[in-house]
Amino acid sequence: MKKQIDNTNLTYIDIKDIIDNKKSINLSKKTVNLISKSRAFLDSKISNNDQIIYGVNTGFGSLRNKIISKNELALLQNNLIVSHACGTGKYVPKSIVKLMILLKIKSLSMGYSAVSLEVVELLTQMFNKNILPVNGTREGLYNVSMALCPEELSDSQPFVLIPNPFYQVYMISALSVNSEPLFISTDAQSGHLPDYFGLKADILNKTSAAYICSPSNPQGAVATVDYLTALIELAEKYDFIIFADECYSEIYRYAPPPGLMQVSEKLGADPNRVVTFHSLSKRSNLPGLRSGFAASGEKNIKQMKQLKAYSGAPIPEPLQHVSASVWSDEEHVVKNRKIYEKKYKIADQIFDDYDGYFSPEAGFFLWINVGDGEKVALELWQNCGVRVLPGRYLSKDFNGQSPGDQFIRVAMVSEPEETKRGLSKIREFLHEKQV
Repeated sequence: MKKQIDNTNLTYIDIKDIIDNKKSINLSKKTVNLISKSRAFLDSKISNNDQIIYGVNTGFGSLRNKIISKNELALLQNNLIVSHACGTGKYVPKSIVKLMILLKIKSLSMGYSAVSLEVVELLTQMFNKNILPVNGTREGLYNVSMALCPEELSDSQPFVLIPNPFYQVYMISALSVNSEPLFISTDAQSGHLPDYFGLKADILNKTSAAYICSPSNPQGAVATVDYLTALIELAEKYDFIIFADECYSEIYRYAPPPGLMQVSEKLGADPNRVVTFHSLSKRSNLPGLRSGFAASGEKNIKQMKQLKAYSGAPIPEPLQHVSASVWSDEEHVVKNRKIYEKKYKIADQIFDDYDGYFSPEAGFFLWINVGDGEKVALELWQNCGVRVLPGRYLSKDFNGQSPGDQFIRVAMVSEPEETKRGLSKIREFLHEKQV
């Protein structure tokens, strides 16, 4: 049951009920209208160049008479927050943090602050979803095993299931908690997704966690709702946790890839059965910010947060503000996706007649079968000045062969014209080898 936040008084009993009983909250229609009306009033005043508003388009204190230009207003507000930011000592307990967020939502719901509705809605989502910020997803994907996986399971070494090819941090995370990484090869026949469903019961009974990447790195394959549903049911049957790397989920061609948490919620599964990871690195092309988040049930988040308090470094305060701004903006994500759509079409046209080409559904990689990935990658660099990654470097050997041996991974992260030149050079080189 959700508690509705409006512009009436929130009593101590109300607050205690929300915090103690872990209730979700939402904004009433009246609150939404009040916040929106207040913001519209401020925007109308700002649009009038002659209107001076202290602290909005002026400096502060002795600089109160200094008018700030329109193109510097966002920087003014950012500098105001950063200049007042200070923190010392131990992390504040989660219950207190949630209380602080709740009280902030309540105060902003009165409609006096001219804050944007998006900010209040974001705070509400964070409160409801128990979202934990991480330094990019690599940190989270590594630390999650230490926070949630046992070092023994049924008096034996646990398995952690990993797709093959894979992101190397999955393997290192498993090894760090005395688990045995079990690599499940993927190929065109499996839809480039791991077939965990064909594993024997004695293996699954000793499995503590399974990694899934959708859209997949490096192939760009998308797990369907049916696949994710079956994976959750498998995890519930054999009692393991699913770690979902969904960093590429906002780069796609046709329709948004289904999210594991979305499917889990619809099934009514235990929210602690899944942990999902997202990042600005792919969504916004901002890997340098190291900004991401993990979402799961409250029990998991509590354990992950406890580990982070001892071993994790907080994201620097200025970068947190920049990250918050980027996370709240969807316009640049849509524009970014349209650019990738152009690059998908360029790749399809250039490799249309090449049998080893797999057209990706999502993400920004091409996974191309060239016969000998390592040899071709070296020759492309030496002869064409094009840098790609041998598929072997993303895979583990199985029976003396790895599923990435024949492939190269091509990252389409440059501007469309530069991407076109690079892909054309690759195709020309491959054509010459075929002749």
